[in-house]
Amino acid sequence: MLGLLLFFQIKDAYLYPLLWSIFVMLLLVAVAGIIIQYRNGIRIRKEIDDLTRVQQYNIEYDLVLKAMKLSTWHVDTRTRIITYDADFRDGPTFPSGTEAPVDLLQDVLMPTDASRVVSALEDLAEGRSVFFNQQYQVKDNPNAKYHWAQSFATVADRDADGVPTKIVGASMRIDDQKQMETALINARNRAEESDRLKTAFLANMGHEIRTPLNAIVGFADLLPVVENEEDRNQLIAEIQMNNHKLLQIIDGLVSMSKVEAEAKSLVKAQTDIVPVLTEVARKCAQLVDGVSVKVVTQYPYNELLMNTDVDKLREVVENLMENAVKFTESGTITLGFSLPQGDHVKIWVEDTGKGIAPEDQKRIFERFVKVDDYIPGAGLGLSVAKSHAESLGGNIGVDSTIDHGSTFWVDLPLV
Repeated sequence: MLGLLLFFQIKDAYLYPLLWSIFVMLLLVAVAGIIIQYRNGIRIRKEIDDLTRVQQYNIEYDLVLKAMKLSTWHVDTRTRIITYDADFRDGPTFPSGTEAPVDLLQDVLMPTDASRVVSALEDLAEGRSVFFNQQYQVKDNPNAKYHWAQSFATVADRDADGVPTKIVGASMRIDDQKQMETALINARNRAEESDRLKTAFLANMGHEIRTPLNAIVGFADLLPVVENEEDRNQLIAEIQMNNHKLLQIIDGLVSMSKVEAEAKSLVKAQTDIVPVLTEVARKCAQLVDGVSVKVVTQYPYNELLMNTDVDKLREVVENLMENAVKFTESGTITLGFSLPQGDHVKIWVEDTGKGIAPEDQKRIFERFVKVDDYIPGAGLGLSVAKSHAESLGGNIGVDSTIDHGSTFWVDLPLV
């Protein structure tokens, strides 16, 4: 343009300023266009960055939901419709966009939780609260099983008057958490019960040990001054009986300490258990008078080979027999075995004692438990028997009816 102005001779004096004005205007337009394009470029790049960031946020958001196994939802407070936005929980899930009326909660929540949860959600929808946090039992449909869940929610939007119009929330399954809580509560209760029983045991232990000791010392002091042979024999019998009672108490304590410390290793060997059972029956027969109470045996075979730890087996049977002796005042105590399965033997002790109540049968094998405080004993024999039976790979139990006796049994593998 400038070259043209210099080359051509301008005859009109007004044309030259006009051309310069046009040139300046074009230049300004060009500069303005460049600025506008530059600004548009900046805006476009920002929008692209924002879109990239939003996409990244969505990926991270989904990752968090998947990792936490959450479902997200929102409630329209005007229509009372709940809509599931995403669901990454275990088990049956709701597709994105699934809608349901809030009133449906009454049908799927546990009846004991329904009123509490619905009331808390209603308080949030009406603006009476600002946060919702509830644990409850719920089922995915009216025919499914209940499972534990926890939900959190808050107000996401309000109208001009401040009334909530939208609630957003998230839910998760907490079955494992509840199982852990239940296990911890049960463990705490067992620990408290064990502590209570130990306290009662220690308080009772002095009496249990002192009673036979007093009898032994008292009858022993009388022996030198008693001249009648029959009376002396009676005193000796009493001393021997109380000696046995004292040994039983001490043996129970020692056995339990070995079980707890695992100091007694399992040593299995091929053994004929019939002589072992016979010897236990013979020893326990000496603890009864043989008139009002008799000890009998009932074996289907004269020989039965078993690969077991004979010392532990003997201790199990001895504890069952001695327990029967304590609670049988008349009738018989029968020791026997059977083979209900080819690879297992069931050893049982049947008595005609007073029996055990159903509620006591569940705890009779626990440590320090005594169903009758008037019967001597530390409450350890059956617990030791249970521990040994389990270490031998078997299990132990009792069948009993009040006033009709009891049958304690232990089921053990033959090999």
